[in-house]
Amino acid sequence: MNALEFAENWIKSWNSHDLDEILNHYSEDVEITTPMIKLAGGIDSGTLKGKDNVGAYWRKALDKIPDLHFELIDVTEGVDSVALYYTSVMNKKAVEVMFFNNQGKVNKMIAHYTE
Repeated sequence: MNALEFAENWIKSWNSHDLDEILNHYSEDVEITTPMIKLAGGIDSGTLKGKDNVGAYWRKALDKIPDLHFELIDVTEGVDSVALYYTSVMNKKAVEVMFFNNQGKVNKMIAHYTE
């Protein structure tokens, strides 16, 4: 896998606001953990599991933030994983670490944001 190519495609899919295109990067059993789930969704664990649950959450986010636009700053590569550093919502900087299954789909993601 080419980490930079993945990162650029991931950013492009988010900036398109096309939920199907976004979800194409993720496995059916994906698990995401992000402070935004806690903040916007009121879920104390900050974690959602399953593509349907994640998709429903992201649909609400895309509807709520119609001008959502991410800008890639950098990408790093690990073992079956990448970390994307980018400008996110509310002009926050974000780091998302994504882990891939053997089909090349993200099955776990952990996000971190600046204050």
